[in-house]
Amino acid sequence: MSRIDLRKKIVELTLVKKQLTGVTARVGIVLDITGSMRNLYSSGVVQEVVERILAVASKFDDNGSLDVWVYDTEFSRLPAVTEKELGRYVFTHILNNSSIHKFGRNNEPPVMEDVIHKYTQEEKDSTPVFIIFINDGGVVRQTKKVIAEASVQPIFWQFVGIGDSDFEVLKQLDTMTGRLVDNANFIHLDRIEEVSDEELYDRLLNEFPQWLKTAKEKRII
Repeated sequence: MSRIDLRKKIVELTLVKKQLTGVTARVGIVLDITGSMRNLYSSGVVQEVVERILAVASKFDDNGSLDVWVYDTEFSRLPAVTEKELGRYVFTHILNNSSIHKFGRNNEPPVMEDVIHKYTQEEKDSTPVFIIFINDGGVVRQTKKVIAEASVQPIFWQFVGIGDSDFEVLKQLDTMTGRLVDNANFIHLDRIEEVSDEELYDRLLNEFPQWLKTAKEKRII
C-alpha cells in the first residue's frame, strides 16, 4: 500500500472516531513561508506536511484535491495539490517558483482575506470549508479581527503552530469574544515531523465536528 493510501486509511478511522463519516468539505492549506521557515522547506518537512494534509482532503473533498496558499508579507494562491503530482509539489510550485515572495516577515490578514474571497465570492456554495493554517510564530494581532469578522462564514480555521515560538496571538483564539460561533482552533506541534499520522489527524479534527454542529444550528452552513 502506498504512503498516501495508508494515510487515507488512518484518516478514515479518525473520521469514524470523530463522527465525521459522510461529511463533505472543501479543504485548503495555508503555508507560512517567512524567513524562519526556510529550513523546514529545504529539509522536506513542508512537503511532508502537504502530503499528510492531502490525505484529509481526499476524504472530505469530492474532487480529492487540496487548495494551497503561501504567505509572508505577501501571498500567493497556488494550484491545488492532487495525488498525481504530489511528490514534487513544494519544489515545483513553491521553491522553484520565482513569482512567489519568500522568506520575508509575517502578515496573515491579506492571505486570510483571499481565502475568504475564494470560498464566499468566487466559489460560493453551502459546502463547509476546513482550512489548515501552518505557522511557526509571529502572527500579527490583526489576525484576530479577521477571524472574528469571518465567524459568519462557512469556514473553520485550524491553526497549527510548529516550532518553539510562544504563539501568543493564536493561543487567544479559543477565548475570543464577539463571534457568532467559535470558528478557529489552535494546536501546537513543536516538531511536526515527529508526530505520528494518528496523532496529527486526531488533533487536527478535534474541534471541526463541534463547529459543524454549531454552524448548522446558526444556519451558516
